[in-house]
Amino acid sequence: MDYYGSMPSLHRLRPLAIAGLAALGAVPAALAQPASPADPLPAAPPELHESEPALAERDTALTAELFYELLMSEMTTSNGDAATGYALMLDAARRSRDPRLYRRASEMALQSRSAESALIAIRAWNEAYPESRDANRYLLYVLVTLNRINESAEPLRKELERASTRDKLSTVRALPQLYARASSKSGAARVIEDALKGELKHPAVGPVAWTTIGRMRLAAGDKPGALQAAREALALDHTDDGAAALALQLLEDGVADAEGLLAPYFAATPLPELRMAYARALLQAQRLADAQEQVDAVTRERPDAPEAWLIQASLKLQSGELKDAEEALERFTALLQDAPASPARERAMTQAWLMRAQIAEKRGDLAQAEQWLARIDNAGELLSAQVRRASLLARQGKLAQGRALIRATPAKTQEDERLRWQAEAQLLRDAGEYQQAYEIQGKAVALAPRDDDLLYDQAMLAEKADQPREAERLLRSIIARSPKHHHALNALGYLLADRGERLTEARSLIARALEQMPDDPFITDSLGWVEFRLGNRERALELLRQAYAAQPDAEIAAHLGEVQWSLGQREQALQTWREGQRLNPENATLLETLKRLGAQP
Repeated sequence: MDYYGSMPSLHRLRPLAIAGLAALGAVPAALAQPASPADPLPAAPPELHESEPALAERDTALTAELFYELLMSEMTTSNGDAATGYALMLDAARRSRDPRLYRRASEMALQSRSAESALIAIRAWNEAYPESRDANRYLLYVLVTLNRINESAEPLRKELERASTRDKLSTVRALPQLYARASSKSGAARVIEDALKGELKHPAVGPVAWTTIGRMRLAAGDKPGALQAAREALALDHTDDGAAALALQLLEDGVADAEGLLAPYFAATPLPELRMAYARALLQAQRLADAQEQVDAVTRERPDAPEAWLIQASLKLQSGELKDAEEALERFTALLQDAPASPARERAMTQAWLMRAQIAEKRGDLAQAEQWLARIDNAGELLSAQVRRASLLARQGKLAQGRALIRATPAKTQEDERLRWQAEAQLLRDAGEYQQAYEIQGKAVALAPRDDDLLYDQAMLAEKADQPREAERLLRSIIARSPKHHHALNALGYLLADRGERLTEARSLIARALEQMPDDPFITDSLGWVEFRLGNRERALELLRQAYAAQPDAEIAAHLGEVQWSLGQREQALQTWREGQRLNPENATLLETLKRLGAQP
């Protein structure tokens, strides 16, 4: 009896998740997010390829035995016995040589998270239909999933050979994501680069191929190689968005030479999103004028893009153009007003309120600034906002209220509690309450006793609170635990030099700090100061000039001026101190030096 005519469609025996083609055409949709064998594996088969004839087209009769086997396969799989269902389906596929059954066996194995079993079915499918692109794509996916990267080279080569130019572009773009979990990034990069050799000069595929090679090299840690790939891609097509995005990523990763590749791209018609990414990178590097140029272009091209107005406000704020910053924030808020509630919207509004507070603070309206900060209830920003509110209250003579505000901020974890104590200590320090700040900092240290930076801050507060012996004890404990802690070495050496004690040891400590940070102007300042205390005034003058040239700073100016004064260079000293006063007229070291020497700059 011929059961084929009355048999329901194979796809009606058990509902299947038929997905549209993902980036690699007829590869499972999850190919765009490759899984490891421990992850749930995809079960999204591509549609039957035209080159694979259906059962009816091959005039194959479905016997009762085969029908029963298919039915049992689906039923046992539905009942949780995926291994038996898979075995039955694969046997049916081998006996009928129907490509749909090979596909279904592969799906069953993937659904049961058995990539090895899927590989057996897919290899059988490939043997039965060596020209099948679907079978080859499944094979590529599973080999990568199993981290058998070298074995994936052959199916990758075949896929590229058989694809049209349009499909090839999608395939090549998807490769970095497909190979993202390869354990050997360099091995994956080699496999892909070898597969793409024949595409590198193709006018349409070449830029995409070079960009993919660049992304693979970057994932493998080869930044110079990635830079060269981006250069080749943009040389073929300077308007290619993917290549420009790669160059931007390299720039953000500290590869300064990548910026030179971007000028032709941004001179053409770049994506606004990439303009914004470039503006963010320039802003991070404090290149405000260059960032402003890019943001102005985005606000012209896409005036409805909220992020552009937020960055515009930040730039105007940093340049002191408070009215323009306020107008940009108003545009930003209006654009975001109708956006649905989300964590991203909440974070963006928090940034706007923080900038509003800064604007009010710069105008001297501390009460208005505090009101803007009071709007922030975003958990991620709440503590920092409350700290700023507390600082504003303290500046209005409401130190107790500021401390109470910090203490009232919820602390869900021990880390939150430590940050609260640190914030209160900083508030007290800013208010000149050094003894109380020292005691509160001790509570933060108690919660993280192995944190050298916390202990260092406590030592500095002890010195401010006129407890030099305690400061020395704390600094020595840091050095005992971390002999290369350059801040502690420098601070202890300076502390001894400033007190005129154990000057030879002080110089040794500062020299050790300078070994760790040879170009640090503040450590150079300390060395110059200890040389002055040792009576080596010419050497001190040389060091302090070097430090001041590298970092104009009021405290360094105080030291340099005193050495010049002692050498009889009175006019030079007065000029140095005048510069120091312009830098920071409230610097305690500079004020103490002028008072002690009776100098009037």
